[in-house]
Amino acid sequence: MTVLDSILFAAGYVVEAAILLLLFYKRVYKDFPIFCAYVAVGIVSDTAQYFLVRHYPNSDLRIYLIAAIIDSLFQFGVLVEVSMAVLRPVRSSLPRGAIFAVGILIALFCAIIWPFTKTPGFDRLTFDSQMIVHFDLTFSVMRILFFLAIAGCSQLLSIGWRDRELQIATGLGFFSLISLTVAMLHTSQAPEFAAQYHHLEEFKSASYVCSIIYWIFSFAQQVPERREFTPQMQNFLLAMAGNARNTRIALANSPAAPKNDRLR
Repeated sequence: MTVLDSILFAAGYVVEAAILLLLFYKRVYKDFPIFCAYVAVGIVSDTAQYFLVRHYPNSDLRIYLIAAIIDSLFQFGVLVEVSMAVLRPVRSSLPRGAIFAVGILIALFCAIIWPFTKTPGFDRLTFDSQMIVHFDLTFSVMRILFFLAIAGCSQLLSIGWRDRELQIATGLGFFSLISLTVAMLHTSQAPEFAAQYHHLEEFKSASYVCSIIYWIFSFAQQVPERREFTPQMQNFLLAMAGNARNTRIALANSPAAPKNDRLR
């Protein structure tokens, strides 16, 4: 481990602890419990990986895979949580199953992205390595798309850079963009990038520290009162929810539906 590695490793712990304390001090856990848990688990996961890999070096890939699965599940939860927070102004008018619909939509996008997250020589990798690549790249792309969607529709969604939803998405999007860029450079087959493999990983770690510093700065600010959606956006979302509900009722009452479903 180089001096820079040690600095980044220590800095990661410091900023993670700082953002976790700030999240609890600001009571952010009331609105974003999954995000707060994601940060807390990140500290535990980093520590566990470090010690487990040192004591069980022959099982390092399996350890990284388990960590990647846990991390991906939390990221999925964070995306769903932020999505529902964005929809807060109209949540009372949405169907009770709206959160499941959002989860299914995000899962569908992940399923579409999954087959394309392969790198040169992917077929020669072990199963554990393939899964790590899939999880890492799939959620990197998903987080970037999520940020672009929220930032691009910020006016329609009546959110700004001082709103927690966009702040969380921005931090995730920035780190994901760097992670994806580093992954592409690793697999570009260019000799100069192969020689700089370790430095690229250090750059990736530094981007993670920068994302948390951004969150610390952002979450330390006062939260503005959440604005209502524009009438056009409210009508659009409610119309989509109404169409989905009518479709579900129509399917439940169709002759092919089970009798118990038609009676609900």
